[in-house]
Amino acid sequence: MNNKNLQTEVDASFLYSRLAEVEEDITIANVFRQMSDIEKGHAEAFLKKLNAGSLVLPSPSFRARTLDRIGKVFGYDYVLGVLMDTEKSISNALINAKKQNGRSITGAETNHVKILRSLLDKESKVTGTNLAKFESRHRSVGGNALRAAVLGGNDGLVSNFSLVMGIAGATAGQSGVLLAGVAGLLAGALSMALGEWISVKSSQELYENQMQLEKDEIETNPEGEERELALIYMAKGIPEGQARSIAAEIMLDTTHAHQVLVREELGINPEELKGSAMEAAIYSFILFAIGAVIPVLPFFFTSGTQAIVISVLCSAAGLFLIGSAITLFTGKSIWFSGFRQVVFGLFAAAITFGIGKLIGVSLAG
Repeated sequence: MNNKNLQTEVDASFLYSRLAEVEEDITIANVFRQMSDIEKGHAEAFLKKLNAGSLVLPSPSFRARTLDRIGKVFGYDYVLGVLMDTEKSISNALINAKKQNGRSITGAETNHVKILRSLLDKESKVTGTNLAKFESRHRSVGGNALRAAVLGGNDGLVSNFSLVMGIAGATAGQSGVLLAGVAGLLAGALSMALGEWISVKSSQELYENQMQLEKDEIETNPEGEERELALIYMAKGIPEGQARSIAAEIMLDTTHAHQVLVREELGINPEELKGSAMEAAIYSFILFAIGAVIPVLPFFFTSGTQAIVISVLCSAAGLFLIGSAITLFTGKSIWFSGFRQVVFGLFAAAITFGIGKLIGVSLAG
């Protein structure tokens, strides 16, 4: 094991402990505390394998502390989502490594989402409500809003940076670049906003229709739905007696039963349907525009080669920040992800600049 593995376990222990501190549900908070203890135990074992001179665990990384700050602002559901993704990545990496080395897969490599569910199942005070709540929590989170912000800004920056460099190559950075850049910003942002509105609206309409069908089934055949729900929990590894007990408890309240069946059978999170399609479109427009305005800004104040150089530098800085932000979800090195994003962005811009240059020379001739 290397220092990266050790730091990953330390960070996970820290974040699970923070989730436990802010969780209002006592049962789920206890699950998080147990997960924190498990991760701390892994970290201590890794430290011994490293034969480190000190047996003191390192402090949480900058990434972990940043995620904690994000949790304080946006809610810790985002942090849980990132942890789940991290656990899955670690599990897949371990399985792939064993396959490459010809080692047997024991099943212990599976991600901690299953461990979380197992711990919850064993709690003495577990109820159908607890389980349904936890299932909806870990299924609905994942830092989606933060990912959307990062990816939206990246789309705007890369696409408009490439457009601006293409026009700059054809016109040597004169006034036409500003007009094209602003037009590209508006066109791209409006397209993204419309696409987001259509996506959210169509999904809502489809899911609402499926949810209504599920509601009708509960009213016409409650016994069948109860058996179906019990089978779903049994398929997850819950003992038959406990699964039937949980299903019976849930079906006592038809409204709650409908919510649970929608999540478990249809894989729909009703909370996500409450979002406004127009609000999603506006956010998409703003996020794209924030990224797209970066390469255009220098052309508001200057032109020619100077504006092109400043635009490239500003865009490179923006690309590095976006690449760094992505590491909040991937856990990769900030420098690696940041410079990778810069290289890809500059490469795309260089291609369009070269094409623009050829077109400009051709037109001039």
